[in-house]
Amino acid sequence: MVSRVRVWLNRTYAENVFFMDQLRRNPSDRAVEIHATHGDPDSPVLAAADTAELEPDGLSPAAYVEFALDQCARRGIDVFVPRLHQAAIVAHRAEFEAAGTALLAPPPEAVAVFQDKVVAYEAVQAIGVPVPPWWRVRSADELLAAVEELEANGHRACLKPASGAGGVGFRMITRAPFSLSHLNGFPSPYVPLDLVLEALRTAEEPVDWLVMPRLEQPEVSVDCLTGPDNRVRMAVGRTKNGRRRGFTLHERWLGPARRIAEGFGLHHLSNIQFRMYGDEPVLMDVNTRPAGGLHQLSLCGINAPWAAVRLALGEDPGEVTPPFLGQDYTVVSGPRPLRPVSLPQQQREEDTGPLLPAQALPAPAESVTTHTAQALPL
Repeated sequence: MVSRVRVWLNRTYAENVFFMDQLRRNPSDRAVEIHATHGDPDSPVLAAADTAELEPDGLSPAAYVEFALDQCARRGIDVFVPRLHQAAIVAHRAEFEAAGTALLAPPPEAVAVFQDKVVAYEAVQAIGVPVPPWWRVRSADELLAAVEELEANGHRACLKPASGAGGVGFRMITRAPFSLSHLNGFPSPYVPLDLVLEALRTAEEPVDWLVMPRLEQPEVSVDCLTGPDNRVRMAVGRTKNGRRRGFTLHERWLGPARRIAEGFGLHHLSNIQFRMYGDEPVLMDVNTRPAGGLHQLSLCGINAPWAAVRLALGEDPGEVTPPFLGQDYTVVSGPRPLRPVSLPQQQREEDTGPLLPAQALPAPAESVTTHTAQALPL
């Protein structure tokens, strides 16, 4: 009898409820039990998991590694998919392996390259992958010089943190003065240059920003699965152009993504994003973790989470290619159940019987809105 697989996701994005769903519906029909931890008791990943636990607040990276090792040993984790404190965790891979846990994450050298976008752009450019022009900015004078040079060349300037994820801190620079137009409708990513300069000149804490031209659509996110031998097993592009989304296997996107994944040893799941600079695709960002939208590849007949877990367990899934490319689609929101706010219900550690499935939990008093991908004819 094939044993169950016990997978842990720590403090991850709400969209990864779909990652968890796909693990349970794996084509090998293998039993999968999922453990989840989070700092927010209302995270939908806690409700979707078989067992769940609240994470302690304020742990240093080193203390979090100790917490994670304890979780793996106590919960019998076979595969750990770390997001929070990924860099610190992968630096202790040998200790997790000694506890019987495989890390579904790249080696520390690869994670380190892509923690800082300036380091990443320099490294990627050195292997021949095009990147947009960029300026590292830490002062008002540096920001003004970068914006003026971009505008002189006909570009609109934008800024984002030199390290960060999920589009947090991304803003577009405008010369328009602040007015009521900025207060109409929904909040805008546009910020007036004069206000940003004033904020920088009066700031008591340093900034570390990347300033670059506003890149054009389409945006293409290439989801890659790479083995410890540095060979890519899967590369599929997800396209985004406004509301319309789709898929691509065109080499103008997949070729540079493979070069990055193999050249830097981005083992297991990574997500490599491109946009257009003029007529040329250029690198926008590299995520050394599964993308929140990875589940959308199911519209192409691929169960990427399960292929990645198999690879982490030492079972080579072989080449993972889509049997078809799904039709164009859009992304809409839908409700997901929550666990009670008190203590998340979970299996007793001494219980050797089957875990209580998530859908058998008591009906929650509330629901949360998260994103679900649905193929719609366009």
